[in-house]
Amino acid sequence: MGPSGYHGLHAIEWGSRRSKRVVICAHGYSGNARDFDWLAHELARDARVVCPDMPGRGRSDWLPNAFAYNFPQFLADLRALIQELGATEVEWVGTSMGGLLGLLLAAEPRSPISRLVLNDVGAFVPSEALARIGGNLQAPERFDSMAALETHLRHTHRHWGPITDKQWAHLARHGARRVQGGFALHYDPLIAMLMKAPIVSPGISLWTTWYRVRCPVLIVRGETSEILPPAVVQAMLDSRPGTEYLEVAGAGHAPSLMAPEQIGAVAAFLRARVPVTEGIQPTYAGRNASA
Repeated sequence: MGPSGYHGLHAIEWGSRRSKRVVICAHGYSGNARDFDWLAHELARDARVVCPDMPGRGRSDWLPNAFAYNFPQFLADLRALIQELGATEVEWVGTSMGGLLGLLLAAEPRSPISRLVLNDVGAFVPSEALARIGGNLQAPERFDSMAALETHLRHTHRHWGPITDKQWAHLARHGARRVQGGFALHYDPLIAMLMKAPIVSPGISLWTTWYRVRCPVLIVRGETSEILPPAVVQAMLDSRPGTEYLEVAGAGHAPSLMAPEQIGAVAAFLRARVPVTEGIQPTYAGRNASA
């Protein structure tokens, strides 16, 4: 329950409920829980992995109006989810919007988040980059076939980096809902309408939030990302020595976390057994933050 009242929040679970480790994977603005299937399969080897559909996405309920889709609502839902899981400590992997939500939760007093992965999002998001995300949300009300829907996703998700044909088909299958005469994207069209509003501020600034985070953090960035500029990464690394950073070649906003080397790096950081650079050659914004 949150500001919009009671509504259903759907989640996919992986691994054993008896595991001492709990990992929550939170998707991006128009994503869904199944975006993490490849990563969750690996993490579930030694953790309970929970991937929620945020309200208005996937199999979670749609909210009554566009303005109900806001961060206070999402944070209330996520706190309720953590309580429902009975977890006193959770590890967090968040892509884009899911990373911002994890950042906000990690900065709260007595936060249960013990390790945080920020996938292509940071303490400042420029307004012009937000506008480009809004442009990618524009889509036909209906696609005649799954092939047409997949073609659309291949265009809007073209910056996710290397993705196999099998993975594209997976994203299309779980990113679609049946409508009369064909298929539509699996989210409430109202969330796309919200992004049409003109952005009058310089962007989203969460610097004071970032300074309050106390848990270990891994920042993942696509090498051509506009959502997470190099200068923002550098400032984050300078202000929190020990923060780990991984740049993914051939990706923009946002790395899919579906490629083996990305999965391995995230899993290594969460398990804290080997350096995040094991098995992958990242580049750093000015310095190696994990050295």
